[in-house]
Amino acid sequence: MRDLVEYLARSVVDQPERVRVQERRTREGPVYVVEVAPEDKGRLIGKGGRVIEAIRTLVRAYAKRKVGVEVR
Repeated sequence: MRDLVEYLARSVVDQPERVRVQERRTREGPVYVVEVAPEDKGRLIGKGGRVIEAIRTLVRAYAKRKVGVEVR
């Protein structure tokens, strides 16, 4: 999962070599902390948060598929 988050983050920034992703475990499940160059933060977030929300949606969908949870 961490690899997917990193791949998606690297895809939208100008300085992909500066992307760092850390996985932290919480009671609710894993949380991924993404660090990017200061000038790339806006790109990662996107206008109105659209890019980061799209990344979250993709990761959630992948997680549900990966663990075999059926969504109806």
